[in-house]
Amino acid sequence: MDWTPVMISLKTAGVSIAITFFLGILAAWMVVSMNNDWWKGVVDALFTLPLVLPPTVAGFFLLYLFGVKRPLGRFFIEYFGVKIVFSWGATVIAAVVMSFPLMYRSARGAFEQVDPDLCAAARTLGMSEWAIFRRILFANALPGIISGGVLSFARGLGEFGATAMLAGNIAGKTRTLPMAVYSEVAAGNMKQAYSYVLVITAIAFFSVILINRAKTVTEKKRR
Repeated sequence: MDWTPVMISLKTAGVSIAITFFLGILAAWMVVSMNNDWWKGVVDALFTLPLVLPPTVAGFFLLYLFGVKRPLGRFFIEYFGVKIVFSWGATVIAAVVMSFPLMYRSARGAFEQVDPDLCAAARTLGMSEWAIFRRILFANALPGIISGGVLSFARGLGEFGATAMLAGNIAGKTRTLPMAVYSEVAAGNMKQAYSYVLVITAIAFFSVILINRAKTVTEKKRR
C-alpha cells in the first residue's frame, strides 16, 4: 500500500487542527461575549455556514477566493510567489474551513454551560477579562473544548469535497486519504481502496475513544 496519502492526510489534519483549535476558541469567546443578540446571530450563522453547506459549494467559494485570477490568489502569487490552488497548502485551507465550525460550536456550547455567576463574581474581585477566560471559562469548558478539537481533527482528516475543488487530486502532493479512496475505486483497485478505508476508519474509531477518554479524565480531575 502506498502510504503517501496517509502521511499527507495526517500532516494536513495536524496543521489544520493547530489553526482551527485557537481560531475556534477565540471565535466562540467573541460570540459568547457579544451583547447584541442580532449581531450574535449573524456572526454565529457566518461561522457555522461551512458546516451546513455542501463541501463542494464551500470549495467553490474557496476556489473563487484563491484562484490564480482572483484577489487573494493574485495577492499570494505577486507578493509571496505562492500559488495556493492545487498545492498542499490548499488541502490545509480546505480542512481548516470545513472543520472550523465543529471546533467553534463545541467551544461555544461548552462556554455557555459555564455558570455566568462565576464570571460575575470574578469581575467583582477585580479579575481581568483575560484572567476570567483562562481561569474560569476555559478551565470549566475544557471537556467540551477537547471534544471539539478531536472532532475537528477527524473532520479535517476526512475532508473530501472542498479539497477536491481547491487542491485537486495530485498523487504525492494533494491526494489525501479520502481522495485516494475515490481514485482507487474509480480505477477498480478495490483491494487498495479497502486498505485506505481501513486506515481512515481506524483513525476515526480511535478519535471517538480519545474523546471519551479525555472527557473522563478531565471530569475526574475537576471533582
